Amino acid sequence: MRGQRGRLLLGVVLAALLLVVVFWQVDWDELRGALQGASVGPLLGLSAVTVGVYAFRAWRLGFLLAPLGRVRFADLFSATYVGFAAGLLVPRAQEILRPWLISRRYPIPLSAGFATIVIERLVDLITVLVLFALYLFVLPTPPQQTGGALMGVVKAAGAATAVVALVVLAVLLALHSHADRVLGLLDKILTHLPDWAAGPLRRIVRAFSDGLAVLRAPAGHLAAIFAQSFAIWLLIAAGFHLNHTAFSLELPFHATFLLIAFLTVGVAIPTPGMVGGFHAFYMVTLHQMFGVDRATAAAAGITAHAFSFLPILVFGFPLLWREGLSLGRVAAVAEDGSPASFQEVQP
Repeated sequence: MRGQRGRLLLGVVLAALLLVVVFWQVDWDELRGALQGASVGPLLGLSAVTVGVYAFRAWRLGFLLAPLGRVRFADLFSATYVGFAAGLLVPRAQEILRPWLISRRYPIPLSAGFATIVIERLVDLITVLVLFALYLFVLPTPPQQTGGALMGVVKAAGAATAVVALVVLAVLLALHSHADRVLGLLDKILTHLPDWAAGPLRRIVRAFSDGLAVLRAPAGHLAAIFAQSFAIWLLIAAGFHLNHTAFSLELPFHATFLLIAFLTVGVAIPTPGMVGGFHAFYMVTLHQMFGVDRATAAAAGITAHAFSFLPILVFGFPLLWREGLSLGRVAAVAEDGSPASFQEVQP
């Protein structure tokens, strides 16, 4: 557990530094006034939308797993909320926890389930990039937009991310389409390892390749997955727009597309509960890109984080106990960081 504690300590330090960035030069009286003046109704709407977002995520997970087997929505819902709730306190645990919760009830290999999570992340990234491109090149520029120099950096980063996403997609397609060749090459490499290590690695890679079967699903099935993804991210955008409404920010709905692009970077910073990274990138977007004063921008970041993550905890932790798990057991698995490690953790 020493490595996990070290990563947790590093995450806490990063969160603290990012919060310093958020609150630097913020007038505390203005911040308090902005929070007290926020309308409660839209913030409650943000929480309600969040519940719908994760229900849609569970629904989409079923479509991603469909080539491997049919999973009841109730189990998808539980795995989704438990995974994301645990991931708020144990960074990256949800990528391993969700496929394990499915595999212990259904005949779906853990590594194959993990492959669907990789595809899910890739589909999310592609969807965010499409929304970002719509903001940049199709939709009208909001009159409030500023930050010309920063926008140039953002465009370059978006283009680089799109290239990386396409490369990853090509690699996954090659792995699935030419699995025999890949496995043959792997066998040659594994001959230099002892049998106790080579055997499990072969099984994991083969199962991971099988989990990519959704990439060869009918066009209608893939279209449904992308439609679900756009529904998810448009709901997320609607939630953030409600948050802006709570602070009387007259930003157009599609301004949230730029915000989402920024937040995708912020939440990738490994801090507990995404604290710090979420707040800093939310504040930078509103303040630097749309000219919102620092106090209101910081307040909006605080409420967006609180009201969008609270429902995950409210649903997730009761379901965590229902699944017979504890955060300690989840942390023990996250310490190893591999899908195979969950096979030793039985409920």
